[in-house]
Parts: sequence; structure tokens; C-alpha cells
Amino acid sequence: MESQRAKKNRGSYNCGRCGLPKKGHVCQIPLDVPTTPVAMESESFIAAVSSSRSTVRSFPTPPSSHLRRALSFDDVEVHDTLDDSDLEAAATLDLDPHLDLDTVQPGLPAMCLWEVLRRLPPSGLTMAARVCKGWRETTRRIWKAAEELRIGVPERVQAGYIGSLLQKCPGLIRLSLRMESDLDATTMACIAFSCPNLESLEISMSGSAVNRITGGELGRFIADKRCLTSLKMEGCSNLGGFVLCSSSLSTIWLSDLHSLSRMVFNCPSLREISLEFSCQEGDSTDLITMADGLGRTCSRLQNIHIASLKLSHAVVLALTAANLRGLRMLSLVLGVEITDASVAAISSTYTNLELLDLSGSSITDNGIRMICNVFSDALSKLFLARCPNITSSGIQFATAQLTLLELMDCGMTICDPSSENSTPEKMFSNKQHLIYQKMFIKHNRLKKLSLWGCSSLDALFLNCPELKDLNLNLCSNLNPKTLTLQCSKLECVHASGCEDMLIEAVQHQVWENSVAATNQLPRKRLADGSKRVQAPQLLSQQSHEDETGKRRRLEKHGCNIIV
Repeated sequence: MESQRAKKNRGSYNCGRCGLPKKGHVCQIPLDVPTTPVAMESESFIAAVSSSRSTVRSFPTPPSSHLRRALSFDDVEVHDTLDDSDLEAAATLDLDPHLDLDTVQPGLPAMCLWEVLRRLPPSGLTMAARVCKGWRETTRRIWKAAEELRIGVPERVQAGYIGSLLQKCPGLIRLSLRMESDLDATTMACIAFSCPNLESLEISMSGSAVNRITGGELGRFIADKRCLTSLKMEGCSNLGGFVLCSSSLSTIWLSDLHSLSRMVFNCPSLREISLEFSCQEGDSTDLITMADGLGRTCSRLQNIHIASLKLSHAVVLALTAANLRGLRMLSLVLGVEITDASVAAISSTYTNLELLDLSGSSITDNGIRMICNVFSDALSKLFLARCPNITSSGIQFATAQLTLLELMDCGMTICDPSSENSTPEKMFSNKQHLIYQKMFIKHNRLKKLSLWGCSSLDALFLNCPELKDLNLNLCSNLNPKTLTLQCSKLECVHASGCEDMLIEAVQHQVWENSVAATNQLPRKRLADGSKRVQAPQLLSQQSHEDETGKRRRLEKHGCNIIV
């Protein structure tokens, strides 16, 4: 009898606030404080795979990565919180591997516990491991089954903690780090040692964190990781120069580059490359030699993004001489020396481009005409932001000729030279810039249109039935009386920095479009065919049949106006 009482009172009752056993315990946490420790500026995400391909999910927080999506526009991330104590606790979960977990508690199968715990955020998962041996073993298995891990590394966290945490995930394939502390060779060595099967690595820098990785250290890391296919890294100002050799690497993004002595990519499987250089003066990087080498060592390239003040017509000629036959996306940003001659070289070599970004260049309306003549049946995304030599006539011509166009950005193009957002060095056209310009666009496939900062735009007429996103930020001279929006599917309008009357006109027209779409009811004749009458509302409700044959009413989305 005494042994049974001892077994009963041994303790499975825990404190509801801190999770510790109640026996002999005085909880120091007040009732109104959340039980899960949360670091507001750190984040993490774990994707675990079990026999049913389950995933550890948690409450999302807004993404804070500053890594530019050079050639992608729909990346949405989910993040969770993990603070210093969670990193240390997760790194010390050494458990008995022979523990039997057919039933972790009376009447609770292990699979049920798995389904519950895998839905916890990493911080909650770490606290659950402190409850009992059964829960700890289940959490250990969840960590072991993880294939994707996203961590926000706070300040003053040693690399040993990160390495110990990564060792708990031997099957890790994708790793994303948001560094609030400095990144050095020790951290990269921990990643290389703890993740032997790593395929994707993304490192973004936050706050005052500094990336201290050199070109030699980056080259050795890539050479050792033979499974690595994607590398994205911010803050690469200390590389100095590099030689990257990999037979598996297919995607590489490097930002904040500056004054590289050499840049060699010996990656035969490389398909996407993004190089962003800092806008500091005195950059001595030789982009011509780099572009010339891409044709010899990276012949499978499909997407190229380069942002640098050193871009010139000579760099474009080197890229065209490389003759990358599979090239589909070309983005050359901030190249003031890129002219219509550069457009002619691009259009004569790469005729199958689907995306072209020449933002910040010196091309004119003649360059747009060359683009339309060659890419009329191929181009779906065109970016011409900060091109002050382009007028509204060139933009209208592009939308009329490019029948497959879905996304277009003309921000700061039709810009008033006297406005605050325009600087004298950007106005290098020989022709006098028109202060007031009108734009008439009619397109059947255009979905996103950006006219941000077009302060010289006076009148705007849009007849785009598929348009969903419209950016009119800082269109300060746009006349509300000359604004016409015939866009029935418009979901979002950005109008920050616009006059109040213009914002009211946008709201009024968006409301009228929604009412007109609602009142478009079919009509029918009477039995004698004498006259037409409006069909009853029940007969005019739009619906469709899904795969199961059930009829469902189509949902109509409202339009958001962001001021």
C-alpha cells in the first residue's frame, strides 16, 4: 500500500506556469506572464518530416530578412521565436535512445503526442522536453526528423551553441540564419561539420552584425559541401576576392560586394546568379572579366542579376559574347552607362528573355521600341525604374506591343526634375523633360503596374481587366479629374504621398467598379419574346463546379487602398 502511494505521489503534476513539478516548488512567474519565453527580435522555424511528412508549425511573425529576392517575387516566410535559453536547452537534449514510447502516458499513444508537439514553436518544443522522459524522447525525434531550420541568432551567442543545436538535426537539408551577431569562420565550420547533407543555406545580416567571411573561407566551404545547391549570403564586403568551384551549386546570391580582386565561378551546374555591389565610391571590381568567364564555366545560366555602378556597355558586350543559350532572365541594375546600343546587343543575342530589368540605365524610347520588336511574344516582366530618358509614349508603346506582359515597373521614370525626389545627376537627357505627361494603357494580361514617383504624370487611363496591384505612390501631380481606372479585379492600390483628392477619386472609382461588377446581371426574354427583363437574382449568382461536382459561389475580393 505504501509503495503504491509512493508511486502515485512521485510526481507527474507540473506547474501550469513554468512546467516544473509542483512538489516543493514555489513558482516565480506571475499569472499574467506568458509561459513560453519569446525573443521579440529573434526568429526560428523548424520543418520536421515523419512517416506522414508532418511539419512543425507555429504562430507566424513578419519576415525581417533583408536579402533581396533578385529574380523572385513571391517568397513568403514563416518565422517563430527562439531565444538564448532555448538554444542552450535544445543543445543539451541527450536522451536514452532505447526508451520505449509505444505509450508515453496511460491511454496516450506516442503518435498522438507527436501530432501535438510537432505543432509547437521551437521554444515551446524545448520546454516540452523538460516535462518527462517520454516527452523528451518525442521532441528528440522531432528534432532528428527536421529537414528545414530557420533561426534568428541573437547577439552574444557563441558558435558552439549553434553547432550543438545543428547536431540535433542530422537530416537537415535547408538552413536559414538571421545573424544579429558577427559571422565568422568558426560559425561556418560548425555548419559544415554539423550538416553533412545540407543543400540550401541562407544567411542574412541584421542590425550591426558584420560578415567577416573572406573569399578563401567561402571557397573552401563551398568546395567541402558537395551536396550544396543554393547559397544566399548578405554582407559580403570582406570577401576581397574568391574562386568558387562546385559541381552541384545551382543558385548563388551575394550582396554588399565591393572591390573584388578576382571573381571566378567554376560551377557547371549554376543556373541563377545574383551579385549586388555596394554603392560606395572607388569600386575596382572588373565586371568585364567576370562576365567573360561566365560563358566558359557556367554555360547553363538561366537567370542573371547584377546591381553595380560599374555596369557599362562593355560589360553588356561581354555578356552577349558569352552566348548563354539558356538565358531567360537578365537584370542589370544601376548601370548609368547602359544605352540603346546595349539594348541592341541584348536583343540580337538573347531573343527568348522572359524578364528584363534595366532599371537605372540611360535607355530611351528607341531602346523600348527595340525591346518590343524582338520580345513581343516572349517578355512577361519588364522593369524600367529610374530611367529618366523614357517618356510616357515609350511606356504606352511597350504595353501595346508586349502582349504577354504581366508585370511592369516604371517608378521614378516620368519624374519632374524640380521635385524633391529627383536629383540633377539623374537628368542626363539632351531633350527637355516634359513636366506634364499623359498615359493611356490598355492591356488584357497585365497584373501588376508600378508608377511610383512619377511626379510628371498628369493624366492616367487604365483599361486592364486582369490588373490586381497598382502603385501610385508619390504621384503628386496626377489630376483626380483625369484619372480613370477600368480594372475590375483590382485588389490593392498604393497611394502614399498622393493628394487627398486623388485618394478620394481612387476610392470612388474602385467602389464604382465593384458595384458595376455586381450589377452585371444577365437578362432574358419573356415566353412570348415581347421584351427583355432582368433575370432574378437567384438565377444570376455566379457559381462554378469543383472536382466533386458541387456548385460553389465565386468569391469576390475587395480592394485595399494603402496610404
